[in-house]
Amino acid sequence: MPELGKVVFLPVTARAGEVARRLSDHFPGSVIRPLSRENLSAEWQRGTGLVIVGACGVAVRMIAPLIRDKKEDPAVVVVDETGRRVISLLSGHLGGANALARELAALLGTEPVITTATDLAGLVAPDLWAEEVGALLLPEERIPSFTSGYLRRGTLRVLREYPLPLPPGWREVSGEDEADLVISYRRRDLPEGKLQAVPRVLFVGLGFHRNTSENRLEEALLRVLACHGLREEALAGLATLETRAGEPGLRSWAARKGLRVFSFPPEVLSRCTRERGLSVSEAARRATGALAVAEPAALLAAGPGSRLIVPKERVSGITVAVAEARRPKGRLYLVGIGTGAPEEMTPAARRALREATHVVGYTRYLDLVRPLLGGKEVFATGMTREVERAEKALELARAGHRVALVSGGDPGIYGLAGLVFELMQTRGLGAELEVEVIPGLTALNACAARLGAPLMHDFAVISLSDRLTPWEVIERRLRAAARADFVIVIYNPRSRGRPDHLERARKILLEYRSPETPVGIVRAAGRTGERVLLSTLGEFPVEEVDMQSTVFVGNSESFRFGPWLVTPRGYRGRRF
Repeated sequence: MPELGKVVFLPVTARAGEVARRLSDHFPGSVIRPLSRENLSAEWQRGTGLVIVGACGVAVRMIAPLIRDKKEDPAVVVVDETGRRVISLLSGHLGGANALARELAALLGTEPVITTATDLAGLVAPDLWAEEVGALLLPEERIPSFTSGYLRRGTLRVLREYPLPLPPGWREVSGEDEADLVISYRRRDLPEGKLQAVPRVLFVGLGFHRNTSENRLEEALLRVLACHGLREEALAGLATLETRAGEPGLRSWAARKGLRVFSFPPEVLSRCTRERGLSVSEAARRATGALAVAEPAALLAAGPGSRLIVPKERVSGITVAVAEARRPKGRLYLVGIGTGAPEEMTPAARRALREATHVVGYTRYLDLVRPLLGGKEVFATGMTREVERAEKALELARAGHRVALVSGGDPGIYGLAGLVFELMQTRGLGAELEVEVIPGLTALNACAARLGAPLMHDFAVISLSDRLTPWEVIERRLRAAARADFVIVIYNPRSRGRPDHLERARKILLEYRSPETPVGIVRAAGRTGERVLLSTLGEFPVEEVDMQSTVFVGNSESFRFGPWLVTPRGYRGRRF
């Protein structure tokens, strides 16, 4: 899923502007501009996500002159001015309009209108998959008929000569004859009806003299690629000595081909040459101070785990080497969804769910964000299967996928972040994965807000679940927090398997606190059936508390003020 960047809301009327303002609050950096041809054209060129709030017909007439190509056009979504309909209008896959429409619909509490055929069939679109894994589908003119055949069959047979991750439902085969799709950076002459996915994973190292022309560089490289049956479309970057990186011929050629240029100082190239056992070039040493240029430059640009697939060759005074990057790193998002209510979920959490190809989580939590999961592979489990979920997320990420592992509240507060890092440490994982922890609005924040201001002074958070922590330890912590006069926030207070734990905790706290100590209980914050109850430590109804509840026990100075539970910070008598 491409990153949308800035989202621009373009309302048609004043009423539409109200909807735009309501939605823009959930997208940091978003802007609102009145719909006009001038504003639309300016934002179109920037490639942002465009949300037109108004009639679909108006939107169609306005964007029609600007439409160019599915690979370049921005995402366009239409929201009617009442906020009841959200339509993915243009660039549903490559531009990200389908994902943006789902996100907007979730915020508005409605259903998105998605019309792309693969989405309706519950299949992963080949062009979107290729975009996500950094590959090109060739020849392009076959893509429409290829996709039609895919829709009829409901699956793809894939020959993988390079280990790009495959979406669910695609079947790997061992021979080209039985494959519909061939993943390879080598030249293939495929019959009608088949496609090649060309991974952009090749990095070229170049050694050349100053003032070498663009044409000479291109001719030398294309000759080497052709000799070894490699596709030019597989190139991801060019690499050379740092004193050659600014050469006009190299820069011009790289810009024309859309290739990044990497450059390295002589000492770095020499160190790589020694460490990788590469051949030393006396000519390069005399001219540049580096033991070699082309081979180490290619390997360094391709990154850790890369391998040389074309050792250096000299063509018309230019040295060329080609390295293959290892398969793309997987990415694991440890996502906190807060209460699960879209309006209380952070933009970063929604971004992670939008960008993930696979989502793993506890069934109840996934149900809360189900509107955001369209087109994704979802792995759900029940209670007490946290290790299974964490292992599944790591397995998928190690295979190169972008995975969101969902926790309620915050992943680092009684969530799954710690478990994931423990498993990674135990199994020696780390360098092969990118991990991002995305915080969420945890229960103590969400519930405290509904109670007023119970956490204005020092507080302790204690879980009563003894599945992983012995009750003796829990009891010791309760006594310590009560003795120190902390406000106490109780997680996991009572379940069918632990019906007496909360009553036992109350009796412990009553040894140190007055029965009149105020207590606040919040159940299902931000969800259906939300309930807030104020009581006292001596009288609060234990039987009404369950695993969806969070219990707040005030300290010696906490008090009730109307519907609020308040813990003083200490300003009275000092500041007023």
